[in-house]
Parts: sequence; structure tokens; C-alpha cells
Amino acid sequence: MSAPSLADIRPCLEGAIPAVVATCATDGTPNVAYISQVFYVAESQVALSFQFFNKTRENILANPHATVLVLHPVTAAFFRLHIRYLRTETQGAVFEGMKAQLAGIASHSGMAGVFQLRGSDIYEVHAIEAIAGEPLAPPPPRANLLTALRRGSERLSRCCGLDELLTATLTTLNDFLDIRHAMVLMLDAASQRLYTVTSCGYASSGVGSEIGMGHGVIGVAARERTAVRIGHMTSAHLYSHAIRSSLQADAPGLTLDTDIPYPGLAEPHSQLAVPILSAGRLLGVLFAESPQDLQFGFEEEDLLVTLSGHLGAAIDLMQAHPDTADLPEPLSAKPVPHPGNGAPLQLRRFTVNDSVFINDDYLIKGVAGAIFWKLVNDYVQQGRTEFSNRELRLDPAIHLPDVTDNLEARLLLLQRRLAEHSPHLRIAKTGRGRFRLLVQRPLALQEVAI
Repeated sequence: MSAPSLADIRPCLEGAIPAVVATCATDGTPNVAYISQVFYVAESQVALSFQFFNKTRENILANPHATVLVLHPVTAAFFRLHIRYLRTETQGAVFEGMKAQLAGIASHSGMAGVFQLRGSDIYEVHAIEAIAGEPLAPPPPRANLLTALRRGSERLSRCCGLDELLTATLTTLNDFLDIRHAMVLMLDAASQRLYTVTSCGYASSGVGSEIGMGHGVIGVAARERTAVRIGHMTSAHLYSHAIRSSLQADAPGLTLDTDIPYPGLAEPHSQLAVPILSAGRLLGVLFAESPQDLQFGFEEEDLLVTLSGHLGAAIDLMQAHPDTADLPEPLSAKPVPHPGNGAPLQLRRFTVNDSVFINDDYLIKGVAGAIFWKLVNDYVQQGRTEFSNRELRLDPAIHLPDVTDNLEARLLLLQRRLAEHSPHLRIAKTGRGRFRLLVQRPLALQEVAI
């Protein structure tokens, strides 16, 4: 029987069971200790967590050779790795991935104050031994993930709009991977924040909720451009502070409630965040979670990374070939459409950051807020209800970025926020690059400068 490879024993590198590392001092004195993490880096490299300045650390700096004993979490088979220390990393994808995983382990064991990652020690793997024993039977074969990827890819290839793409992505996770809780967040490049555009499986959609780069599993995945996976119980309290509207930070004089609740699980036990990339640029994050431990393995991670790559390429293609519908005919000579009965909706825009409120209830801000304000202004002043994506891109007052404006994502965000929070205002798509503003109550507009 040939020696196993790292790929063969990857379940042993999930952090579920501590490993045992053996080192030797220069005088020949051995030292054996438990270690929290043995992290898969590449086909012939692993990373060990550096948490303490202890005897193991002292030995490895003097003598770079070591062995590590790892255990398969299901079959209880042991494997011994012969490794050689190469370097220590204190930033980057491997370090952040280990840091996030360690946070999950610490939370699971009640040792968050003890488990602090100082660095990721990178080792070259020279050999792997299978230790003789009587392991348990391996688990039954899992669902064919390659087939799931194919079905998801086929679904995405048939999509013609962003809404379809995002829906196809989440239904693929649900139908083929049994992932019931997931969301997609898009990047606002100007503010360097991520905003939720769609979700599934939660009591509230959380559309419009935000998180900053580097905050939590989602923010770290975005900042480092790498997948981050946690298989143990984590504390969600950081998200309750991190995933909020940044309105008060932008405008400290504004006292109205602007929080959009984050839709995540109160007590997630498994989390997987994957950046959506295209041509090396970050477009957003695909995030999945579960109330069960060890729900996502490296195979699910590989699938989501591949699916996110397809999603990113499709989004980029849509942005490279935007809708080119002609501008609508001027409507200034036509009468204002009858807005229906009832008291006027009080719409207020705070110019400091284009935040918009409907009857004191926060709706949206930023570029999406500027888009909404243009629509309602044109409706009130000109009676217009028909609009095109092209005219929004040409309007300098909206302040769309010159590159990757994400107009479709902002329109989708606005459409869904209105659907959830304003029954008397709607946006309906009427064709490629065209949409209609539906108004069922009179509108009263007010701009506030602070």
C-alpha cells in the first residue's frame, strides 16, 4: 500500500481533535505537546498554530525537524507527519484562516481568552505514515459534489440578470448541498463595506445590513480574498455590532434609528465565507452557516469557491456589457399620474450620505439612496415613472464609481428594501435595462443638510 498523501488525510486537518507534536532540543532532549491546529496549506505543506513561547517553539527554532500525530475525526485512524519548519507568517490568507478557525475552537471550548494566534508556522511535509491499528469503518459516500457543481453552473449559465444569478446561487446551495442558511453580500468599493443583497433561511432577510472589511468571518474573507471556514460553535455577538448600518459613523448628528438587523443565526456552529472574485477584484462574499457542528468540510469549501468564481465572472460580464436601453421619451408634457388616496408619504434625504427615510423609518443610503431620490424627484417634478439603467449611469448626481459601478446590485437592493418596508412604493422591471416606479400615495419630499 502506498503512503497516504495530505489530500487523503485532510479530514484530520479540520481542527476537530488536537494533534500531538514532537520536537527535539539541540542536546537531544525530546519534547511532546498538544497543538490546537494543523492546517492544510498546499499539497506538501501544513501550518501549525503558534500560540505560546514554549519549549516546542524554542526547539523548532533551534532544530527545524518535528513529527505530528493526527487523528481522523470519524474513523479514529492515526497518521504521523514528518515535517520541517520553513517560516512563520503573521498576516495573509493562511494566518487569517487559522485565526478564524482558532476563534471557533476557542469559543467551543470556553477558552477565548487563552487561544490567541501569534503566527502560522509553515512546515514542509516530507513523509506521512499510517499508524497500524483497527480504525472504524469510513463514513458512507457523500453526495456527488461534482454533480452539484455542474447543476449549479448550468443554472448560472442560463441567467440573464443579477436577481436571477443570486437566486440561482442560493437555490443551488439549498437543493444540492442541503445548505438552508446563506446570503450574498456585495462590496461598496467607495466605503469598503459589504451590504446584504439576498439571503435565505432566516426569519428576516436582512437586505441592506452591512459589515466592514475585516469584521467577522465575512469581513475577513473579503479582506484577505480567501475562504474562511469554521466548524465549531462561534459567538455571534461581534456581528451584532459589526454588521450594522454605518450611518451614525458617517453622520454623528443624526439620531434616527438606522440599524438593519443582521439576518444570521443566533448560535451558528458552522460557518463558511467565500469571496466572490473576478479578474483579481473583490465583488462580494457568499456566506453559508449551520446550527450543526462540522457541517462544512473542505469539499464544500472547494465547491463554493468554484461556484463563487462562476458567479463573479457572470456578474463581471453583465457589468462589462451593461443594459443599453434608450432613454425614455420626455414626460414633462404629460399629466402627473394619480398617486392614489391617503396621507402623503414623508420622504426625507440627508445630504451628508444620501440616507433616505420614509415617515421616519430608515430605508436606504449611499448610492442606492441617491438613485431613489432621483426617481422620486423626477416623479414629483415631471410625472415620470419609466426609467432606464443607462440614464442612471449617465447622471453625475448619483456618483456611481467609474469602475464596477454595481448598478444592478444597488437597484436590486433598493427594490427589495422597498418591497419589505414600503407597500406604497415599488420598483418593477419592464424590460432589459428598464424599470418602472409604482407610486400609490402622494409624496412629500424634504432634503436635510447636517
